[in-house]
Amino acid sequence: MKIYHLDALDTNISLPASALTIGNFDGVHLGHQAMLAKLKAIAQPQQLATMVMIFEPQPREYFAKLNGNPNNAPARLTTLMEKQMRLAESGVDFLVIARFDDAFRSLSATQFADILVQRLNVKALVLGDDFRFGHDRTGDSEFLRQYGLAVTNLHTVTDQSSHASHTNNSELNTEQARISSTRIRQCLHQGDLATANRLLGYDYNMTGEVISGDQIGRTLHYPTANISLNRINPALHGIYGVDVVMLDENNQVIKSGFDQAALSPELTGISGLREHSLFGAANIGVRPAINQSHEWRLEVHFPNFSGDLYHKRLNVRFLHFLHAEKNYPNLTALQAGIQSDVQALLAWRQQQLK
Repeated sequence: MKIYHLDALDTNISLPASALTIGNFDGVHLGHQAMLAKLKAIAQPQQLATMVMIFEPQPREYFAKLNGNPNNAPARLTTLMEKQMRLAESGVDFLVIARFDDAFRSLSATQFADILVQRLNVKALVLGDDFRFGHDRTGDSEFLRQYGLAVTNLHTVTDQSSHASHTNNSELNTEQARISSTRIRQCLHQGDLATANRLLGYDYNMTGEVISGDQIGRTLHYPTANISLNRINPALHGIYGVDVVMLDENNQVIKSGFDQAALSPELTGISGLREHSLFGAANIGVRPAINQSHEWRLEVHFPNFSGDLYHKRLNVRFLHFLHAEKNYPNLTALQAGIQSDVQALLAWRQQQLK
């Protein structure tokens, strides 16, 4: 997949004729995957390349920051890097990243359509039925058709099992059953991994680099890997059982990564539930028991592991929600709580292996 930033796209670059879809694609969930499947189905018989345009930052992040409240933006399901990984796996030919700023949102509908045709060589579009664009959202699918583009609208993708469970009001049914990033955020916020994973079409995970922390876990005899979140706030929080793999610069799993990082052949960790992974106890939140600035952290303790993980890229898959964060009265109580959590999560892991 080739990646272009719209504001830096060289005018000398000639892109092939393409079919395009546009959106945030946060999570690249089943609804997005249906959009991508439709895009491919339209592109292939016309011998068009497939292209996706996403916005960075996401529009609601931009407006929240503009209003002085960046924390009011919806929690990110996926960072830009994670979106790129998912879209590349889906087989998209081109990804165009549009910087969402004052200049971009001030474009008229005609100016935006001109960009699609003249700079991106778009011949066909696949859009959601509620897609709007341009200054004051004056553009829509019909505008693009009048402009001369072939537009296919994909109607709301619903979760059929949820839809079937609500039979009294068809409008309410469709909205409650709609597969959306908002609904997935709600599931993750509630610790409902099973529903979130079903709507995503994969197990929820995050990827980040191990960075320096305050090493409080080490003083409590539960050292943790502090993994960069690369988002203002995460979609889930609390204590989780996780399995973790190490990735190379191409986001491929390093099969013996943890063995190479281990400092002792006796302390190589406990295997996770997927190949080449280690099992861990993760805390994702603001650590209310620590009397420091409450920024969001993702910290993973690997039982029976000692090694140097700094600057390693780790992919953390969330397996089991144990409980929300607790505000322990002191570090002694925190240490006892961590010990209890680790033992409970190891017992859960053992049950999965039976």
